[in-house]
Amino acid sequence: MLKFFIAAQNRLMTSMDDLRNSEKGQTMAEYGVVLAVIAVIVVVALTALSGGITGALNKVTAKL
Repeated sequence: MLKFFIAAQNRLMTSMDDLRNSEKGQTMAEYGVVLAVIAVIVVVALTALSGGITGALNKVTAKL
């Protein structure tokens, strides 16, 4: 049973090494997609918070 477990573990590790070695890394296109997603999230967040931000700035302006 132990030999079977060791053989299975070795086979799994070999296949994981093959997967790690087959990846070439991220390309500029992938970085561009990540940047675009982050930009969209920022725009959506600022749009959602714009009412609160405007209200807070108006309160500060009124107290000055």
